[in-house]
Amino acid sequence: MTTVRALACPASLKGILSARDAAAALADGLRAWASVDELPVADGGEGTLDVLYAALGGEWLTYVVPDAFGRPRRARVLWQGADAAVEAAEAIPLDPSHLDPINASSRGLGELIAALDRPCELLVCLGGTANVDGGAGMLEVLAELPTTTHVACHVDVPLLDAARLFAAQKGATAEQLPQLEQRLKALAAYADLPGAGAAGGLGAAFASLGADLRPGAAMILDLLAFDPRPYDLVVTGEGTVDATTTRGKAPGEVARRCAAAGTRCVVFGGRVAEGVAGAETIQLSGDPARAAADLRELGLRLGGVDAAG
Repeated sequence: MTTVRALACPASLKGILSARDAAAALADGLRAWASVDELPVADGGEGTLDVLYAALGGEWLTYVVPDAFGRPRRARVLWQGADAAVEAAEAIPLDPSHLDPINASSRGLGELIAALDRPCELLVCLGGTANVDGGAGMLEVLAELPTTTHVACHVDVPLLDAARLFAAQKGATAEQLPQLEQRLKALAAYADLPGAGAAGGLGAAFASLGADLRPGAAMILDLLAFDPRPYDLVVTGEGTVDATTTRGKAPGEVARRCAAAGTRCVVFGGRVAEGVAGAETIQLSGDPARAAADLRELGLRLGGVDAAG
């Protein structure tokens, strides 16, 4: 009997399961009927450094910097030899208990980068931040980058979309949007650059310092050596599958590469607002308390195994 080869490669379910835990739960179900590999994925947003560390190793160093509201926060940096990787969400994460985009600052990310001890190359991962300041706080303390810098942007949107599409998720009201858009106009020269609107406009701020902006999902998948061709089935997904999933998110890039390789791909979401072209899209229960169980049951169901059995 031919063994089915499957790859469990979800992104994180933000605030619910890390990408690594999601992959483990999914693989637990898939192993009832398939040979399974686990490869947690990310796109520059929250948890990207953990995904890189799991696949590539490295050394963690911790720095104390102000978060988006000036509170002391311990932020990790992943060193791989002489190269450093920084995640914006480590320094200035989106805090659901404190949503205030008018006062949220990116200064802490600038202080974190300024504290690094001469890396040969720097990778900055953008996504999952509280700010919509166009990087103004970061630029107060970071007049230049310490080395050649590559920026992994979790979405490919232009600058003003930082306010128009994403500010509401960070707590902005309709009345506050014009004020936030006005802030972003200081970086108008980078307004149409793909990724400029990532992380509250931090993409544009890094571009103004000479950094190289790249699509985060493609960049991280390349670093992880993702290759769907050896597999019969690839299963990916995230907490919410919607139009942004194919605008730079990791599951969208996984699905795109699977389609190009002719590999069956299933994309799951705790909530599905829009399907992913070229993939089977499956909605889970949407109950955060059931997330791990949902993923295990999904793995079983894809092989026709009764979850209750």
